Amino acid sequence: MAGETLNVAPPSPPATRESAALPKNLLYSIFARIGGSGLDTDAFETLRASYRGGFLGQAIAYDNRQKEIPARLIYSLRWHPVRLISFLDRPYYYGAKKKYLDWIASKQLATGRFDLFHSWSGDCLQSLRVAHKLRIPSIVEIPTWHRDRGKVAGVRATSPPAPELSWRRRWKENLLQTRKRFLEEYDLASLLVVLSGKAAETFRIQGFPEEKLFYLPRGVDVERFKPGVRPPIFRVVFSGALIERKGIHHLLEAWHRLDLKDAELWLVGSVHDEAKPHLKKYRRDNIKVVGFVRDVENYLSQGTIHVFPSQCEGSAKVVYEAAACGLPQITTREAGDVVNDGVEGILVRPGDVGELATAILELYRHPEIVERMSVAARRRVVENFTWDHFRTRLLGAYELAMRMGR
Repeated sequence: MAGETLNVAPPSPPATRESAALPKNLLYSIFARIGGSGLDTDAFETLRASYRGGFLGQAIAYDNRQKEIPARLIYSLRWHPVRLISFLDRPYYYGAKKKYLDWIASKQLATGRFDLFHSWSGDCLQSLRVAHKLRIPSIVEIPTWHRDRGKVAGVRATSPPAPELSWRRRWKENLLQTRKRFLEEYDLASLLVVLSGKAAETFRIQGFPEEKLFYLPRGVDVERFKPGVRPPIFRVVFSGALIERKGIHHLLEAWHRLDLKDAELWLVGSVHDEAKPHLKKYRRDNIKVVGFVRDVENYLSQGTIHVFPSQCEGSAKVVYEAAACGLPQITTREAGDVVNDGVEGILVRPGDVGELATAILELYRHPEIVERMSVAARRRVVENFTWDHFRTRLLGAYELAMRMGR
């Protein structure tokens, strides 16, 4: 599996295990809810590992939408004073909420009750400073790539002095999440959790040592996401926000070029403004814009293949979901490590419309390849990427961080 050059914990269950190296009192913070979809699911499954292991001290999050983990262990910030400045533009309000979460977590860490801190990049600079001062091991998860997105490290040109700002302007600017904050978080953390081999490479380029990177792919509910009945026509499904970063404009152009008979394209996800001109330009009668849905599994299970030509991800959850539904995928290495080229799908270069169109045509013309890849895709997820696998790997990260902190 891609990424195994990193320090990977054994991928097989059980999801909990006893070890002298595991923490006794974990503090976890995340700018998300506990329980729900997307990142909220990741947070819930993360807490399951520590709760079942008996070492969850406290979690700090913006809401709690599950009942398995006792509410007394989750500090919910659903009602918070930052709401008083909700009139600010989104980047400022968003940054203020993240900094408030960080401030609360830093105060908890300062009590000295916790022996491991786990948070997410962009959520935790002040907390990491406290953890570093108190010599508490820390783990920071990276949702996508290094802030510099794989650019080669080097000397940067010196920027001219910034003009003097009014105190109101300075106050607002201080709410933003700056590149400098992210870079300091990377340095302060004991261990950086990366979600794919591609994400890890963006840190290696910046000179981060291998031992500071821990490979932790996501998981998927294989009972919720499972194969359905193959449709009578060739149906391509794209699942995810309709934005250029996920390559929706490249898919629409490739689909327009092909003009396939007895085929249709389903676009499942929120339609952002940047996608609307592309939808208008490449409009065809066989394109169905489904929009955002909560039961995405019901759409994936009705597809023939899944196409996701993303240009930048940490490890896209939909790639796991589509594979669990037995869909061969045309995607990019930038989307994660679920698909092996030629086995569970076809990998294409991001932004290469011709290569994308060729891959779609290949699977359109060869249903026998689709069938073979479908079986392989489901097997790959069941054997490597369930939430049990995720929690077992996560415990390995905790053990490693604790050993590094000694």
